[in-house]
Amino acid sequence: MEGAGGRIPPRKQEKRNAIASASRAVFGREGYARASVDALAAAAGVSTRTLYNHFPGGKAELFRAVVTWTSGEVRDAHLAPIRALLDPARPPRAEDLERDLVALARAFVGLMADCPDHFALVRHIHAEADHVPPELLEAWRDAGPGPVGRALADAMAGLAEAGLIDVHGDPALTGSHFTALVTHSIVQLSHYGVRPLPEEQNDHLITGGVAAFLRAYRRR
Repeated sequence: MEGAGGRIPPRKQEKRNAIASASRAVFGREGYARASVDALAAAAGVSTRTLYNHFPGGKAELFRAVVTWTSGEVRDAHLAPIRALLDPARPPRAEDLERDLVALARAFVGLMADCPDHFALVRHIHAEADHVPPELLEAWRDAGPGPVGRALADAMAGLAEAGLIDVHGDPALTGSHFTALVTHSIVQLSHYGVRPLPEEQNDHLITGGVAAFLRAYRRR
């Protein structure tokens, strides 16, 4: 997590990173509204004065820094399998489409286990959206969900151009439907990964979601 323009001295940047890393766990546990500056400073092992030295805007500035940093990491982890499996320049063969969509869905779901602190934070963002300043919600969307949604829409458009699916003129909605069908039940039943489901149940929900998606969107 770099400062603006990368102009922050290395030692100060290292301290900012340490504060942000510790704060991610606090925000994920307490949420934005309940997390106090005292608790955030204590988790990072610094005084509140030190925290304000590094984040003059206090909790709001720190939350923005944490959200954009962690969402950027998870964004990249989402984009990698999209590009690997649904590259418009190298679309899947028709007989491999279901297999590749299942692999993509498994990659998406697996991130909840790989990035538990991030998804704990996301769970709180959804739960208390009315208490999080709108500009912070926008920063989160710009850093993570927005770019992932656009990449998935581009991938769906590529599948349509290859004659594999029919997006009915709306690749973004097609991508949203795919994500909802393969992840929503797992997210809800596992509470964003807090209570992981058995692997067999995950696979059943993923393969069923992909099958439903293809029934709706596969080009006949």
